[in-house]
Amino acid sequence: MLFSRSLHLLQRQSVSMPTTQVRSYASAEGEEKDSLEKLMKDMRASLDEFGKTRLPDVPSKDAILRHRDSQKADYKVLHDTINSTETDYDPFDKDFYALSPAQQDAVRAWRAAYDAQISPLSDKHGSALSRGLSRVNTLIAEADAPMENPVVVAITGAAGNIGYSALFRLASGGVFGPKVPVVLRLLELPGALGALEGVVMELNDCAFPTLKSVSTHSDAEEAFSGIDYALLVGAQPRTKGMERGDLLSANAEIFSAQGKALKKSKGAETRVIVVGNPANTNALIASANASTVPAKNFIAMTRLDHNRGLAQIAAKASVEVDEIDRFVIWGNHSATQFPDVTHAVINKNGNWQEASALLDAQWLNGTFIPTVQKRGAEIIAARGASSAASAGSSALDQLRDWHFGTNNKWTSAGVVSNGEYGVEQGLFYSYPVVFNNEKEYDIVRHLPITPAAAKLMEATHQELIAERDAISHLLPK
Repeated sequence: MLFSRSLHLLQRQSVSMPTTQVRSYASAEGEEKDSLEKLMKDMRASLDEFGKTRLPDVPSKDAILRHRDSQKADYKVLHDTINSTETDYDPFDKDFYALSPAQQDAVRAWRAAYDAQISPLSDKHGSALSRGLSRVNTLIAEADAPMENPVVVAITGAAGNIGYSALFRLASGGVFGPKVPVVLRLLELPGALGALEGVVMELNDCAFPTLKSVSTHSDAEEAFSGIDYALLVGAQPRTKGMERGDLLSANAEIFSAQGKALKKSKGAETRVIVVGNPANTNALIASANASTVPAKNFIAMTRLDHNRGLAQIAAKASVEVDEIDRFVIWGNHSATQFPDVTHAVINKNGNWQEASALLDAQWLNGTFIPTVQKRGAEIIAARGASSAASAGSSALDQLRDWHFGTNNKWTSAGVVSNGEYGVEQGLFYSYPVVFNNEKEYDIVRHLPITPAAAKLMEATHQELIAERDAISHLLPK
């Protein structure tokens, strides 16, 4: 196994390469030089092997549970080895001193050898290492997750298509990892509780080791008591002949009540993802009524639009979706949204390039943007129902990013504006964001905006202002 091989290699080299003897390759002599040459050869082989290997999407239960202690050590060493090939490794970094003395010696030895001889490997295998690093960081976080502390998640509209599609991945460990127990609180209207009991039967029949408990509720305060996360999925759908203003008013009533019920949650420790449409304005309504949960702890889900854009770009450029970064959804989760590739980069054949070099303007403006904007309507026309599975999956992607972080990669989320890029303060507007591993996010700021992009960003901004104004009389003063 690659992780074990890396660990054993480092431990083996540390025995023959004491810290005091490590110098640059140019000044090495005799046995020390031979040891460095052997080290470089072994590390080349290890890095070559890693460059050809894709880490699994989900670590095996066997790897995490039966060998979790040894695997944790392996992930840590691989993490530090990768970092040492891509940055100037700081021997005074706190993570460095978290290693054992033998591993510290090994990292110093590897760095000395790398500086002298192995920099060409970065060009050859750098993209594979970079791609793998994000997954390794997540594996470390999963391995460190305390087994005894369950994550409590409430889902509204849980018997509906989106809720149903999301529940089983959430219960099975597909979001928080195979070590973390999950408590599910499922909220539905009283008339749907019978159907919800059938969903609970199915969850129990799956016998997921990570599902600690599941309960059904028709009272929002009861469902939200002490929760870590809430997925607000249930919303009033737009029916035939319904005006948009009527839809906004109907949802204002639903999300006002749910926002008030969140007072029973953990307050500033609770995080809320709004899925039900119109998601951005529903997030505004819920947050305005949630007296104990900060507005920054609410997100309107535009991850579905983000994922749709990634899939289109990947297909056009003939790359994997994880070979794309810095793609952005600006604005509203509606047909006015702006899918923006201006800042995007694509890893094509081992070289990161600007997306504009690989995607022609005619395709971007004539096919890509309208496809992403109107994808929901296209799915309804094709299958006679809205996109439930992809919406549920995207909500869980957003939740996982919030819980573990994005490892410096950009994603898109509708978050409360503090005036960034000229958006009115208080609106929930989709921005490029980066999540850290402390369940916080930062908006990517100070990006250059072209006149064409600014026009599209302003159009979706104005739609959000109009939605806000249509329900402003229903917001708390």
